[in-house]
Amino acid sequence: MSRVVAPGLAFLAAALGAGGLALVLPARLPRPRGRGGARLVRALATLGARLRAGGATAPGDLRARIEAAGRPAGLGVRDLLAAKLAAAAAAGTAGLMLAAVAPGRLGFVIAALAPAAGFLGPDLWLGRLARERARRVRRDLPALLDLLRVTVQAGASLSEALHAVGERAGGPLAAEWRAVGGQVALGVPLADALQGLAERLPLPEVRALVAALDRARRHGAPLADTLEAQARDARSALARRIREAAARAGPKMQLVVALLLVPSVLLLVAAALTSALLGGRGEVVPL
Repeated sequence: MSRVVAPGLAFLAAALGAGGLALVLPARLPRPRGRGGARLVRALATLGARLRAGGATAPGDLRARIEAAGRPAGLGVRDLLAAKLAAAAAAGTAGLMLAAVAPGRLGFVIAALAPAAGFLGPDLWLGRLARERARRVRRDLPALLDLLRVTVQAGASLSEALHAVGERAGGPLAAEWRAVGGQVALGVPLADALQGLAERLPLPEVRALVAALDRARRHGAPLADTLEAQARDARSALARRIREAAARAGPKMQLVVALLLVPSVLLLVAAALTSALLGGRGEVVPL
């Protein structure tokens, strides 16, 4: 019995401890500039394209989620579906190997859940990229709006100002503004280019900016005043989000420690006591 109970408790303790540390540690640790995750998903997409049956259709919001993440590695809908299929196959194979050495009935659970976890893995990666991209856009928006206002006051048109600010700044928002300026220079109507911007950056702040610019263009309102008001609103929204994140940090850490880290330590102690009390042959050791 000790051969099943003690390893099972130790495995559960390790899982709870790893999950708790993943939630407690900072989400944005220093990372190298290489795009390892994008290269891995691209490799999975190449593998999945060979496994996928023809005619597969994508969920309606999959393209929007790819655009919100910034089209990492140039992935399209079919590429992501192929990557999800390949990841499910790889995770299923790894789950079978892990299930063979897992204690008790835990192996059946691992074998059943591993393909689902692999299939959802690219979605989780895509969602993390989209959240990080949204965070950078919200951080850069007030300062870039100020630069845009100054450029417009200097006499540039809105499309020229967007392109100029995008050329001089970095980050996803500057890249999108640069793309809008380039599209207008190629003959795309400004309203359509701005609508595409709102679709690629589905954030309330960006939608409000696009709506305000459209109203200013249609009604002839001073563009500099509109940009100044948008910059002020963006700063207020950013400050509010920072305060809300700080208010949630303390209770979240306490909850993780109470529900994951402390039980993992107690399970390790229980596994050691179970192994010591039951002995190697499943019999209670006399005291």
